[in-house]
Amino acid sequence: MPQPLFIVDVFAESKYAGNQLAVVADAASLGADEMQRIAREMNFSETSFLVSAVRPDGSVDARIFTPAREVPFAGHPTLGTAFVVREELLRRPVDSVTLNLGVGAIPVRFVDPGGEGGVLWMSQRPPEFGRQLDSATAAAVLGLETRDLDDRFPVQMVSTGLPFLIVPLRSLDALRRARLDRASYASLGEQHGIQCVYFFCAQTLEAGNQIHARMFAEAFGVAEDPATGSAAGCLGAYLLQHRYFGSDSVDVRIEQGHEIRRPSLLRARARERGERIEVSVGGKVVLVARGELV
Repeated sequence: MPQPLFIVDVFAESKYAGNQLAVVADAASLGADEMQRIAREMNFSETSFLVSAVRPDGSVDARIFTPAREVPFAGHPTLGTAFVVREELLRRPVDSVTLNLGVGAIPVRFVDPGGEGGVLWMSQRPPEFGRQLDSATAAAVLGLETRDLDDRFPVQMVSTGLPFLIVPLRSLDALRRARLDRASYASLGEQHGIQCVYFFCAQTLEAGNQIHARMFAEAFGVAEDPATGSAAGCLGAYLLQHRYFGSDSVDVRIEQGHEIRRPSLLRARARERGERIEVSVGGKVVLVARGELV
């Protein structure tokens, strides 16, 4: 029996921007190997599969695959899938949808379109801060010089379900010159288990934004991602932890994807709650196509 298929642009201010996502509904009958094959054929950074019916409380079980492997959590599939559940499957204005993923339940909240233009917000897991790496190692991976890194802040692993190496750069010029050095990247994976590198600076192309970012994750079959919600959450936590803007709260607009001509806009918030940091990531989703998987 054919499965309903939807394609959406996530973290997109308009159609054909942002990060594309395919969502396959009624996918409980598909095995993991077939899901992996479909994700590889789609060749988006991720493909999402709904493996249960949507429950009355708005929760649904889902699995996420990159072209190379299954992942327990990813930001843009979470937002995009929640949008599809609400707009295409439930077809009623619920306030939230919860996706049960490999990392656990991730709620997605729908903000009143009259208030913020249809922004969806998801709460991520409390961040975990890992090891710090030396600047020379990070610079080599990005094909840059150590002087291109902002040495006021550390190069550090952060995870809200999917770990990223966060690398602060001094300028937009340095960020745009970055190129993945495959030998150094392979060494990073072998020595430290690091496969996702998210690098950023505080210079932006668009007025009103605070961060320009890029992401490399070739081990997941993603040479460069136009929008990375899981990384944006990690970055929000990092910015707060290290008082990047000198504030005890973070509320930033992150531009990404310009270098690969898929301009995206992500929003990240971080707040301290006692000894914990609460992180949420938001953005818009636009429907591109409906069809069937046969």
